[in-house]
Amino acid sequence: MIAADRLAQAAVISYAAGLNLYATVGILGLSSRYGVIGPLPGALDGVTSWWVIGTALCLALLEFVASLVPVVASAWDTVHSFIRPPAGAALAIATAWHADPSLILVAGLLGGGLALTTHATKLGLRYAVDASPEPISNGILSTGELGFVAMLVTIVWQHPYATLILSLAVLGGLLLLVRLIWRTIRQALRGGQRPPRPS
Repeated sequence: MIAADRLAQAAVISYAAGLNLYATVGILGLSSRYGVIGPLPGALDGVTSWWVIGTALCLALLEFVASLVPVVASAWDTVHSFIRPPAGAALAIATAWHADPSLILVAGLLGGGLALTTHATKLGLRYAVDASPEPISNGILSTGELGFVAMLVTIVWQHPYATLILSLAVLGGLLLLVRLIWRTIRQALRGGQRPPRPS
């Protein structure tokens, strides 16, 4: 049972890292430091270092500011395609570090896959939102993302299975939303390219 709990926790942490790596690390570190959550398992307690927390929060702030500028937001998330998935796998491995070696390997594989999936979904949503030139939709998306990440990384330690199920349900909903948005954009572009009807 403990192994299954740890695997679920590793999955959720990597999932959150796929959405916002820096906020995940910073919130985890602060929450553990101030007793909001208990001691972190495995090698994950390394995020409680003030150096790690400070660096993560500075990068999270930079990411939030970048997300308010449409073109910059897409470029930032595109570059992070090479950062979030392996970092998510590393956080999953750190979560399961003192467990059985096979569990650590499964946690890394599962964590990398989930981080990649959540990142790719977020990237598709970001591209769609960036089609709008105003910063309000980007700000709403980024603020909601931060709130969701904070909720995941604080409740997963008490309710690992419920949190994992919630995470996967939200991911499924986001995938459907991204598909719907892109279908709407394609239809709008096709409609704009139709030649005018003769009068």
